[in-house]
Amino acid sequence: MTNTTNRRAGKRSTVATSVAPVPVAEEREPRGARRKRETRTRLLDAALRLMAEKGMEGVAINEITEAADVGFGSFYNHFESKEAIYATLVDNVFEEFANMLDRLTGGVSDPAEVVAVSVRHTVLRARHDPVWGRFLIREGFSARAMSRGLGQRLLRDIGSGIAAKRFVVADPFIGFLAVGGTVLCAIAAELNFVVPGASAAGVLTELGFSGEHFPERTAAMLLQTLGLKRAEAEKIASRPLPTVEEAVDQG
Repeated sequence: MTNTTNRRAGKRSTVATSVAPVPVAEEREPRGARRKRETRTRLLDAALRLMAEKGMEGVAINEITEAADVGFGSFYNHFESKEAIYATLVDNVFEEFANMLDRLTGGVSDPAEVVAVSVRHTVLRARHDPVWGRFLIREGFSARAMSRGLGQRLLRDIGSGIAAKRFVVADPFIGFLAVGGTVLCAIAAELNFVVPGASAAGVLTELGFSGEHFPERTAAMLLQTLGLKRAEAEKIASRPLPTVEEAVDQG
């Protein structure tokens, strides 16, 4: 009996051992590759801060490298010119964010809600990342920005709304300028007047205005600009907002 039990125990032990997961050595990024990636990130972060403040023309390469705390020559290991790092920033700010908005609105069929979600998320992104917002304000109507990323998506979304007879816009381009310009003005107001600690936060109160629900109010007004009735525009602009986490999961 005992021997049988021992043999069974031994058998169970053997089976258990045979199915145990075999540790796999985690692949590490080579040190040189990691340093190169970190240097590139520092250069991009520094260029974004400087160009958001002074524009591309107002920034020199040595300013970028000094702000990034890297050697001047290291810049050319990552970018051919100041114009090249600017183009990368525009892609990061406009193209990647626009791709995320597409994922956020992928399940939304109403063109009006697509515009509302995009407007609200854009204002909220600027609230949480003021440098990003200031770069968007400065470059929002540049030729590159209008032909790519957010500008291209906005033209598409307005066109979809017109085709679906949700928007009443006689001139799509002027409609695009009206929406895009209002969004940029709203971001400027958000950063200057609305966010806690804004330099001119007291001005709104002095003028009798409120900063509450600012992204929703902006979206509602823009939907009215595109032809929706006020009640419907406000209802759409107040719907639950798809989250960034949902967009990441869908991606």
